[in-house]
Amino acid sequence: MSTSSSTAPATTPSRAAPSTRMTARQKLVLVLLLGAQFMIAVDFSILNVALPAVGDGLGFSLADLQWIATSFALAAAGFTLLFGRVADLVGRKRLFTGGMAVLGLSSALGGFATSPEVLLTARVLQGLATAAVTPAGLALLTTAFREGPLRERALGLNGALMSAGFTAGAVLGGLLTDLLSWRWAFFVNVPVAALVVALAPSVITDSRPAGRPKLDLPGAATVTGGLLLLVYGLTRAGESGWTTPTTLTALLVGAALLTAFWFVEKRAVAPLVPVRILRRRSVVWGNATGLIAFVTETSLVFLLTLYLQEVLGYSPLATGLAFGVLGIGTVIGGMAGGRAVGRFGSRRTIVTGGAVQAAATLSLVALGTSGGWITLLLAATFVGGVGNMLMIVGFMVTATSGLPDEEQGLATGLATMTQQVGITLGIPVMSAVVTARSGTDTGPGAVLSGVSAAVLVNAALVLAGALLAGAFLGRTGSRTSSG
Repeated sequence: MSTSSSTAPATTPSRAAPSTRMTARQKLVLVLLLGAQFMIAVDFSILNVALPAVGDGLGFSLADLQWIATSFALAAAGFTLLFGRVADLVGRKRLFTGGMAVLGLSSALGGFATSPEVLLTARVLQGLATAAVTPAGLALLTTAFREGPLRERALGLNGALMSAGFTAGAVLGGLLTDLLSWRWAFFVNVPVAALVVALAPSVITDSRPAGRPKLDLPGAATVTGGLLLLVYGLTRAGESGWTTPTTLTALLVGAALLTAFWFVEKRAVAPLVPVRILRRRSVVWGNATGLIAFVTETSLVFLLTLYLQEVLGYSPLATGLAFGVLGIGTVIGGMAGGRAVGRFGSRRTIVTGGAVQAAATLSLVALGTSGGWITLLLAATFVGGVGNMLMIVGFMVTATSGLPDEEQGLATGLATMTQQVGITLGIPVMSAVVTARSGTDTGPGAVLSGVSAAVLVNAALVLAGALLAGAFLGRTGSRTSSG
């Protein structure tokens, strides 16, 4: 198989003849880690279609329902980078296993919740567990497979299952809520988490740096606080507008803290994120591409949920099932992504995937108010799902290549932070576009107008991401270490 220079790091001399076959142990590690990552992805969306039922069951006001999703997203996005570095310091297997245990226990707490306060506590704990498990699991995955075809295939499958899990969460949430209770959206995690915790100690080989540098507390405080305020501000913007004092204050202070983070890291003896990493072209532009990929696809699910339920009158269960086609597209794209990167390089894979996703998304501007438009929706989401996963696999390979094993926790922490911030930001940003276009009118025609405007913005963002990748990743792709 031809290996592109975009995935061949200069720091790994043994890269010349990588194995193309997985051992039995590697297959078992892959199944365990991918199973955990799939469950994490399901948690991002499984409660979305069940929110009205949760509100009725526990007495949430309509205005407070969003905090069921936001409390999870804030913790998951805000603490991912910190926990990615903690994984390097205390051991990735230890953090991964501990995080899965917390995820199982917090899911049980959420299932048994009898008040809004208990449920929100459970969601925050689920978010913190996600912030620990996702980068640690991804670092274990990248260190279990050397750079080359096996890692590309593993990352492709990981990306496919993460994206498919987000879609499957909507389907599963609708099924569980309609057939059993919204509480099963929590309980379903418990046996999976217990199985992973039981098997991980004997199946996974730990990996961490030989040295134990001190944790960069000023860096951790500034980046975590900055991300929390940035995500909170964008969430508030989608809810109450961009010019309210709360929104502006959160966004400005968040931006100030993230700027301070850069200067703190330049002076730190043991920085949370070494500035030299942030200067690598592959890290910067790989993560920028990944951010756009996650912002656009997850927010598109939100936009099409509005269309299916508010314009076509679909039920939550029917809406979830309609996204099954998107899930199939993401699985196919993820499986093809690793091979595409190996054959064509990450840069060409990202550009091609972005162009395909942008074209498929743009076609959705034509959606109308009759039921017959579902055919276009299904076809476009399938094709767009394939393109989106090519972008995501290319991003993952680019952002984690060319770095030694001792820095994989940092690289995967950055990549995971990008993923979770993207998932969190997409909905409030696109919601603000819908609101700006449709105003207070909630009729089908106004909703369709708002959705169409947001879909156009979505397609433009994808195209911009593909063009940026083509221009700035350069022909050397992930080997390039500086701007």
